[in-house]
Amino acid sequence: MNISAPRGYAMRKEAILYEGVDDRLRCLVCNRKCLIPEGGRGYCLTRENRDGRIYSLTYGEVSSAAVDPIEKKPLFHFHPGTLAYSLGSVGCNFRCRYCQNWSISQARIDEFPTRYISPEEAVENALSASCRSIAWTYNEPTMWLEYTLDSAELAREEGLSTVYVTNGYMSREALDILGPLLDAANVDLKGMSETFYRELCDAKPGPVLENIIRMHDMGIHIEVTNLLIPGYNDSDDDIMALINFMVSEVGVRVPLHFTRFFPHYRMQDVPPTGADRLMRARELALEAGMKYVYVGNLPGTDAENTYCPSCGEVVIRRNGYITDTSGLADGRCRSCNSKIDVVTD
Repeated sequence: MNISAPRGYAMRKEAILYEGVDDRLRCLVCNRKCLIPEGGRGYCLTRENRDGRIYSLTYGEVSSAAVDPIEKKPLFHFHPGTLAYSLGSVGCNFRCRYCQNWSISQARIDEFPTRYISPEEAVENALSASCRSIAWTYNEPTMWLEYTLDSAELAREEGLSTVYVTNGYMSREALDILGPLLDAANVDLKGMSETFYRELCDAKPGPVLENIIRMHDMGIHIEVTNLLIPGYNDSDDDIMALINFMVSEVGVRVPLHFTRFFPHYRMQDVPPTGADRLMRARELALEAGMKYVYVGNLPGTDAENTYCPSCGEVVIRRNGYITDTSGLADGRCRSCNSKIDVVTD
């Protein structure tokens, strides 16, 4: 372990995934595979080449901490009705023009106030707050890889589940290390086209799709969220491309969330997603055979409830972040005894 406190920020730790390439270092944490010169930082602004080594600049540096309902992640099928101790730092490997958390995702660690929370303290805080899980969220958790790994090992020892809320752009090498310590992930699948990812996120969809498949194959509980942005990824063709990927690659039983867009950051001129578009997306997914399809950020509908795929009865009723699981009995529909695809205590 190499931890020290250079001038300008509180903590650094040597990265675990990098290699030398001529006079530069290649970071292997995400699919950007940044080549970083001496004294430089990667695209995410959280990893620096210093004296021939790459250091994480954000180890344990917390910008945001909260006790959240697990449904806020959103994870609807993973210990429903429980609490998650949620932590975020700064930095991201995307540049989403509509980012809700841009003030931390695009920040530099030496220019943003954070406080240090050790892995031990994070786990203690989660247990003290009666949380069932610990979640790394708010900014891209892969940028925090070393910290989340250390925290996840301790969390597992204390019986806490581990959660990533992620854009899914981690490298194969990172997922190989992380996967055995990760219980659940909500992956933000932003769209299906190269153009959308390039112009709105400065990224590519291919690695995200590959990682969704790999997470599923590794036995990680996954749920997928798609933010529908009017005029950009909300046509029937766009929606069906995403649905067809889900059906063919991870199956109809993986929960899918369509979420309402609101103007933000650099896309203030785009209107909120219409309710009809969100409900249309849900209808298309259900018609394609998806079993659990939800609509988010749209109060006043029943599209956040979980229905039994066999008999149609409500098994989990949601009103905001109030969750009623009385329709479940030992992971089965109380009405017809069919198994529901949900992780419960």
